[in-house]
Amino acid sequence: MSTRLSYAAWAPLAAAHERRVDELTAAHRQRRRGGRAHPVEDFLFTYYSHRPSRLRRWHPGVGVGLEDADARADWPLYRQVDGAVEVDLPLFLEKRGSTVRFIRSLLSATAERTPMLGCFGLHEWAMVYRAGDVRHEDWPLRLGGAGTDEVVERHTIRCSHYDAFRFFTDDARPRNTLQPTRERQVAMEQPGCLHAGMDLYKWAYKLTPAIPGELVVDCFELARDIRTLDMQASPYDLSELGYRAVPIETPEGKAEYVRRQREFADRGQALRQRLLTVCDTILTPSPSTPPSDIRSGAAHRA
Repeated sequence: MSTRLSYAAWAPLAAAHERRVDELTAAHRQRRRGGRAHPVEDFLFTYYSHRPSRLRRWHPGVGVGLEDADARADWPLYRQVDGAVEVDLPLFLEKRGSTVRFIRSLLSATAERTPMLGCFGLHEWAMVYRAGDVRHEDWPLRLGGAGTDEVVERHTIRCSHYDAFRFFTDDARPRNTLQPTRERQVAMEQPGCLHAGMDLYKWAYKLTPAIPGELVVDCFELARDIRTLDMQASPYDLSELGYRAVPIETPEGKAEYVRRQREFADRGQALRQRLLTVCDTILTPSPSTPPSDIRSGAAHRA
């Protein structure tokens, strides 16, 4: 380990992390207890498989030993060394090394590309194009079925993200100018894509516990903010839930979408670089790499 933290130093960090996550997930946890679904926020806990209880668990990241943390010694992928508890990096690499290498290759390739803006969130429209059933059946389409289909037909769709494209209807797939596949994900992903920005949260929690907890939550916050725009720009009428539509079928709606998309792309690129630093630290651990370079959540948070 390159850094040791006393209990007095790390306990407040863990407590602050727990409070932050509790605030961010309070509404979801309350709805879950009442068995109520939510078309916007549930995505963060269903499509993404990281439970609130796991997000709440604070980790200092690789290279940090926690004193007086015996209870953590039995946590998965941890070990006790010289009286302190730390992430077991050799075991982590043995179990997840291939995952870390894939994440690094994807993030590095994506970070090097120029953001492509102006897709206008048409992936959500393509998911209901000429469909008898819609994904969020409890919520009406703002323009109705025929009006929604007309918007799709009047626009050029250029979705580069496979995990969005795979939910297109059969009639919508040929309308996409790109044909993304899982095999071409590294070659096609680009930083302007809303789904690529949201997926930073997935890559972050897949690096747990070798990644600082605050960076995972920073990625979660970005995913939550992007998801809001994603559904505001969708064909669904969610005004009953307090979501103002971003009508991408209008010039004004398009301009707002591109402006917010650019802001998310900038935030995503900053987080992508922090995740790459984590990957490099995991794959090429060095005593000269201080954990503060990867932690610094407050300094890097957008």
